[in-house]
Amino acid sequence: MSIKSKLTLLFTIISGGILLLFALFVFVSAASDRRSEFYNKLRNEAITRINVLLGAGIEPETLQTIYLEHREVINEVEVAIYDPGFNLLYHDAEDIDFVKETPEMIAEIIERGEIRFTQEGWEVIGLLYYFDNQPYILTAAAYDDYGHTKLSNLLNILLFSWLAAVVIIFFAGRYFALRALEPVSQMVDKAEEISGSHIGLRLNEGNGKDELAELAIAFNRMLNRLEDSFEAQKEFVSNVAHEIRTPLAAVMGEIELALSQKRSKEACEEALQKVMDDAKRLSRLSKGLLDLAKATYEPGLISMKNVRLDELLMDARNEVIKNNPDYRIHILFDENIEDESLITINGNAYLLTVAFINLMDNACKFSDDRNANVQLKMESSKIIASVEDEGVGISDDDLQKVFIPFYRGKNKKTTEGHGIGLPLTQRIIELHKGQINLVSKPGKGTRAEVSWIIEG
Repeated sequence: MSIKSKLTLLFTIISGGILLLFALFVFVSAASDRRSEFYNKLRNEAITRINVLLGAGIEPETLQTIYLEHREVINEVEVAIYDPGFNLLYHDAEDIDFVKETPEMIAEIIERGEIRFTQEGWEVIGLLYYFDNQPYILTAAAYDDYGHTKLSNLLNILLFSWLAAVVIIFFAGRYFALRALEPVSQMVDKAEEISGSHIGLRLNEGNGKDELAELAIAFNRMLNRLEDSFEAQKEFVSNVAHEIRTPLAAVMGEIELALSQKRSKEACEEALQKVMDDAKRLSRLSKGLLDLAKATYEPGLISMKNVRLDELLMDARNEVIKNNPDYRIHILFDENIEDESLITINGNAYLLTVAFINLMDNACKFSDDRNANVQLKMESSKIIASVEDEGVGISDDDLQKVFIPFYRGKNKKTTEGHGIGLPLTQRIIELHKGQINLVSKPGKGTRAEVSWIIEG
């Protein structure tokens, strides 16, 4: 069942139920009022009869005659009058006595003062009445044909009105359900048009205030993220293909040249060395791409634990020097850092080490003296790890783009690389809720600062 049908049915059931309860309340109230009014009328008829009989001194036979001749006029009320000894003083029609009074009934009337009940559809009332300080027991019975007819007509009117209202409510609910869900239908139609080749399409956000607008806004934000991801993926694949193509072409060229002619042992060794260098470039590139992929994971998918920044910096330094024995990295720890909890963060040790390796490697690689200075210090409410060199520096124009994957600035002529290191480092630091900032001047070196806000 569609949501439109469910809403229509639910709206109809709830509204119809409320109207049915209201109609039931009206009918029950009307029935109660009819019964109460008719009992009062019977009471008055009985009192009138005893007043005429005893007060006016009319003979019982005369009063019976009047009753029998005018039964339809006075709604066939049958009245009987008894004394406390259960002696019948008067009866409108003793031969057709309907109530059939008994001593027990008379005793109950004397005890309670008044009783009311229904017998075969007739309303019956019995009451204790005093005339000239003498007690009398009166009973009166009649069938309220007029009242029941009115009540039956009211029931028919209520049922017909309820059925008509339910039909109207159903179609009104259907109309409003269609109107309310029309934006959803439009969203569905628009969403059907969105595909990989039309990822730029967006849902209509309407007034931007109601729940459907919030849904459209959230969906559009998701599409924006997907579009950014697709574009990044396209760019990533394109750049990877370009970066891999160059060393592969060099490897194939060296191999083809070596196979095309007889070469000396020295020439073969030289060719193999070039192939080895290109293979190492491919290895570094593949490792960088794998690390870049890891750094794009959701935080919840990466194993995190408490790690110390000073230990990470030492591990990164040792790894860089192991691969490049001619590099020199000097680490200085701030003496003011006495509490190890200040330099402990929640993170992934491998990724953070990769980030610091990239910064240290860049600092040494772009410096003529292959030196880098690393410092871990406290500043205000931040813990800062900085890596500084006195190398070629970065121009202002390149400084705005160095965090774009595979981008290489003007200083790329001084050393080889793939443009992965800094983008990878930025993603790792942001993944660990830190910040990275570069300050550089051409010819005067570069300073990279990684900082975290100290909580508590």
